[in-house]
Amino acid sequence: MAAAVGAMVLALVMTACGGDPSAGGGQDTKPVAVTEEQLAKLPKATTYDALEQAPADPAKGDTSAGKNGTGTVLHPKQTLAVYDEPSGKPFAKLPVKQISSPTWVPVVAEKGDWAQILLPTRPNGASGWVHTTDKSVEEAHNDFAVTVHRDDFTLEITKKGEQIGEWTIGVGKDEHPTPTGRQYIIASIEEQVNDYSPIVLPLSYHSESHETFGGGPGTVGIHTWPDNSFVGKANSDGCIRVTKEALDELVKLPLGTIVEVV
Repeated sequence: MAAAVGAMVLALVMTACGGDPSAGGGQDTKPVAVTEEQLAKLPKATTYDALEQAPADPAKGDTSAGKNGTGTVLHPKQTLAVYDEPSGKPFAKLPVKQISSPTWVPVVAEKGDWAQILLPTRPNGASGWVHTTDKSVEEAHNDFAVTVHRDDFTLEITKKGEQIGEWTIGVGKDEHPTPTGRQYIIASIEEQVNDYSPIVLPLSYHSESHETFGGGPGTVGIHTWPDNSFVGKANSDGCIRVTKEALDELVKLPLGTIVEVV
């Protein structure tokens, strides 16, 4: 699976290798107050962390992003408390950066000033709620999505449901499969250690067969390979191997773009 910038990020991604928000009704509720001291003690929502208490993605197998685009994505302007439900209990904090990239997360549900977002932590499909204001978040709309078909060894990029590219890829071998579900691109990392991929795109999911890999948390990534021997094969430790032509298009996608692996 993938590697990354410097020794710390190198261990992050494994080396062998959206849908539109649904508006919720009801009256808006204010968040439970969190002091700076309490916020500091909350665990971070990053690829290095595990948040077993996080609510599960309400539609982990949703594939509507491929038809509609990722939809609303959020960037925290400051560290945000993440709650288990609107006006519920804070269980984590969302930092401004993920690895070396600005944090952008897809919104999968909305209720008043609350947004349910997908998180980049273990377990796969973790989510949480954040209270959104003009001061706390930057909001954007993302028309792109990626769909990976493991059985067909294909990766497709769409914009508003229209295909703009499709390539044959490599995926995880049977004993270390590429995990399925609604995930997203959390960072774009220029490779400075290995020479098999100029850029690595870590995803929000982790290997379900490797608890750790190379000293890191077993983050699944998208990257190229020194040759095309991987094309149309299940031969990685879980990462998605793509051709240079595919990577050239993937790196143009905004962070937070949903990647549906089916």
